[in-house]
Amino acid sequence: MSYYGAKELAAAFRTVRDNTIKIAEDIPENQYDYRPAPDTRSVREMLAHIGASTMFQSIVHGTGVTDMMTLNFQDLFQKFTAEETKPRTKAETIAYLKEEGDRFGKFLDGVSESQLAERVTMRPGPDGQVPSKSRFEMLLSAKEHEMHHRGQLMLIQRQLGIVPHLTRARAAR
Repeated sequence: MSYYGAKELAAAFRTVRDNTIKIAEDIPENQYDYRPAPDTRSVREMLAHIGASTMFQSIVHGTGVTDMMTLNFQDLFQKFTAEETKPRTKAETIAYLKEEGDRFGKFLDGVSESQLAERVTMRPGPDGQVPSKSRFEMLLSAKEHEMHHRGQLMLIQRQLGIVPHLTRARAAR
């Protein structure tokens, strides 16, 4: 039987982050302020958002939060916004993605089997139900979130006339 635990999640996250970094490297710095449509994030903003996005998971799971109602979301949002909106050059953005990716990958490596199985009580839904999720499901969402935005970045690459590296690699094979 195959098993997908913390080590596999960490390895998969690192692969996703490495692919995001390759996209960040492929887009010229003079295109980092490109927006595909009004009221959307620029390339620079999206990459900063990706870099900062693991902060939430690190705080929730690193501190052992078991009930999301106990979190100060206003404080978290302010920390996230400050990190996400910090001005960065292309080189600084790539370094930030690498640093945060390494930090979160190491964090994932250290999560135990029992921690992955723990349930976290979520905020009540519109129907009044109070759902819960496993830490594993919540940590997996960090990778899924990044893949969502990476797909957007790959479409932006096409709009900029850049063939995404994964497409180039497939064509080379």
